[in-house]
Amino acid sequence: MDTSFANLDWSLIRAFLAVAETGSLSAAARALGTSQPTLGRQVKAMEAQLGAELFHRRPKGLDLTETGAALVEPARAMRASANSIALAAAGRAARLEGTVRIAASVAMALHHLPPILARIRADEPAIQIELVPSDSSSNLLFREADIAVRMYRPRQLDLVTTHLGDIELGLFGATGYLDRCGRPVRQDELLEHDFVGYDANPAILDGFRAAGFALSREWFATRCDDHAVYWELVRAGCGLGFAQASVGRACPGVEEIRVGLELPSLPVWLTAHETMRRTPRIRRVWDMLAEGLAPLVA
Repeated sequence: MDTSFANLDWSLIRAFLAVAETGSLSAAARALGTSQPTLGRQVKAMEAQLGAELFHRRPKGLDLTETGAALVEPARAMRASANSIALAAAGRAARLEGTVRIAASVAMALHHLPPILARIRADEPAIQIELVPSDSSSNLLFREADIAVRMYRPRQLDLVTTHLGDIELGLFGATGYLDRCGRPVRQDELLEHDFVGYDANPAILDGFRAAGFALSREWFATRCDDHAVYWELVRAGCGLGFAQASVGRACPGVEEIRVGLELPSLPVWLTAHETMRRTPRIRRVWDMLAEGLAPLVA
């Protein structure tokens, strides 16, 4: 190789690593938010600069050559270092202005965060907010989000976490459905009713099994993993279903079912990278999120 790996343009290495990890130009382009032709040119430019072929071109994607495979771990190390540089620089931003990116579950983003974010915008107009509603985990170490509102405690190193409290869950049914099918008063009567369940997520099924109900996924006649759509299915009368108690109790046309069923609670954690947590704008948003969510978990 005429040119050392250390002298390569980082954008070429970033492109190579994305293709190596996803296995195709199209998937890598989606991951990086760029175009497939651009990535293809970057990979070819890196191969030309190194004087080595990095991928075998297959009909269904790209496979790493021996040389390409040897470069993956050094490329990952460079990515980690680049992100450390970005975090250190961003963490020293002293002004109470700029963008704060918040990742939260779909239910949290839909039902609870909008009024809190409206207050942040009113009190701190120089801070811009990006809200990422998703039930998948955004990587705080790679700046996919600055702050995350999680329903579990993250275990990654270099993260600051605060347990705000727990959210109560409840069992609910649409009034129209209950008028048609009856209102259960005992736990054993629950099995006589339709339920809205999850599709791939095993949480509800595991909860029923823990309560002594040996059910299968197919027992739930309607299934959906998207929490916002799941709740709309319950509201429409597809069957009984679970929701955050505060959401269900505030919803017209829906009734809470109380049959002594013990339901778990949802823990609420605020999480940020320890370097970014010291940034004034992120610290301010963190504090306002904690204040705004306090009544929910009290």
